[in-house]
Amino acid sequence: MFPVLLYYNFKPIADPQAFLQRQRDFCKVHGLLGRIYVSEEGINGTVSGSQEASEAYKQMLRAEPGFADTEFKEDEANTVPFARLSVKLRPEIVTIKSPIPLDPTTEGGRHLSPQEWKAIMESGDDYVIIDARNNYESKVGHFEGAILPDLKNFYDFPQWVDETAEQEIPKDKKVLMYCTGGIRCEKFSVLMKKKGWLDVNQLHGGILNYAKETGGVHFRGKCFVFDDRLVVPVNPEDEEPIAHCEITGVPADTYLNCANMECNRLFVCSEEGARLMEGACCETCKNQPYKRPFSPENAFAPFRKWYKYFGEDFKVRETGGCS
Repeated sequence: MFPVLLYYNFKPIADPQAFLQRQRDFCKVHGLLGRIYVSEEGINGTVSGSQEASEAYKQMLRAEPGFADTEFKEDEANTVPFARLSVKLRPEIVTIKSPIPLDPTTEGGRHLSPQEWKAIMESGDDYVIIDARNNYESKVGHFEGAILPDLKNFYDFPQWVDETAEQEIPKDKKVLMYCTGGIRCEKFSVLMKKKGWLDVNQLHGGILNYAKETGGVHFRGKCFVFDDRLVVPVNPEDEEPIAHCEITGVPADTYLNCANMECNRLFVCSEEGARLMEGACCETCKNQPYKRPFSPENAFAPFRKWYKYFGEDFKVRETGGCS
């Protein structure tokens, strides 16, 4: 088994380029794969490799000035669920493009432990839960009763707050919010507080930490993750698919990228649907000449096998699509 580390830390970095280079050099030497984003505001990453390399990475990052308190969410996979290493400099380590400044280090909501979150859900208190993820993530799994904004990108949330939340969620209502590992809530909670909500709370460590600490009770479906696995279990007592195949309509929680390279849309698809459409998302794409070869046996295998043929064009992404 290979550890999969998910982590972030909002700490000022005086020289992001030098910091980035140290990250890249260390990962290359130790054979770690994954994605790391660095900016002046901190680091956000997910990497995987051997047990020894993963432990060494945690020690290395915590040895950086100011990063000793970095928390790591850790999962396991049968293989390293990344095809390559990508270390990039970004304006934000999680992109919300807020028109007003947001400082998660001083202005965020109250962090609820998984046990506190569960207790509130079972208390009968009056509250709302907001899923702070993209629509293709919440489609395959979410907390009971959560508001699921129909948004393709996290940077659409400021507009959603102005156009929807302002009208539908009273400012004195207790607000709970969650995401995969916690980082999106760090900024979204600041935004909601600055917009006037008084009681803003976020799930510490996100869905992945909640699953580990509580067994995932009150969560339906599975959790979307940004690696080759695409979805992981949360609540072993409730793993029935809550989404449906976009081709056949049967319950499903497996994702494919459309076989049409010019579309490449990420969509929910059953094995039957994949066979019917030869891996495409619709008849139009099925009949396009620029397609990846379809193999029924390997349709849902890890995506890395395609990189040697098509490069980075083939990857999990939220852009693209034929409609």
